[in-house]
Amino acid sequence: MTAVPRSEKAVGRFRRMLDRLSSSQEDLESEELREDAETAGCTKIGDCRDRQIVTVTGTLRTVTLRPRAGVPALEAELFDGTAALDVVWLGRRSIVGIEPGRKLIASGRIAMSRGRRVLFNPKYELRPLGRE
Repeated sequence: MTAVPRSEKAVGRFRRMLDRLSSSQEDLESEELREDAETAGCTKIGDCRDRQIVTVTGTLRTVTLRPRAGVPALEAELFDGTAALDVVWLGRRSIVGIEPGRKLIASGRIAMSRGRRVLFNPKYELRPLGRE
């Protein structure tokens, strides 16, 4: 085993600090969301494939009421730093706690609809508000 010289460690830390200072707020938030997904043991949305059963976590970016075939449907976009996923609750006009900016964990089977990943009627768990 070879030890990394102290000067290279300092350069690595310095480089990471500069990268963080020069990154945009969006990049920093995406990195934080990716780390949250890893910590929670969830699948990254970017790695999800059609018909795969997954557990994902992220932040809700948008929440809209959009009828599908005459049935109310609450749709939300979940983002985890790697990609976005549409979460759809059929037959619901609203769900308490489902709002933009809220973090949640969702489980279900991925479907592809118009080239986007979708979870229909997933099991979900709202993350505590104090952690943001």
